Amino acid sequence: MARQKMPIEKRAAQFLPFQAVKGLDEALLAKEKIVVPKIELSEEMYEELDKKMHNIKKGRIITCVYFHKGEYLKVTGMVARFDDVARILQIVNTKIPFDDILDASYDEEL
Repeated sequence: MARQKMPIEKRAAQFLPFQAVKGLDEALLAKEKIVVPKIELSEEMYEELDKKMHNIKKGRIITCVYFHKGEYLKVTGMVARFDDVARILQIVNTKIPFDDILDASYDEEL
């Protein structure tokens, strides 16, 4: 007696990754994130950042440290937009409100 072939739909399922508890990976990743409070800039820090912000121009490559959803992130790239009316700094596709910026750095030669 010939063995019946497994339907193709069921064959693919046997190679899918096994996950005993759905959502476990996402829950573990969420637990790994350490939420930090936003740092309030001192007067000196604010003045230094303000000087740096005045030298940021569209097309310049900068590195920016900013607060986003309970953590500090660092992005490096070309300034796509610097809008002092809307108070938005855009580095490539990342839009950063001025109030969330902790530090900005760039090459002084430009």
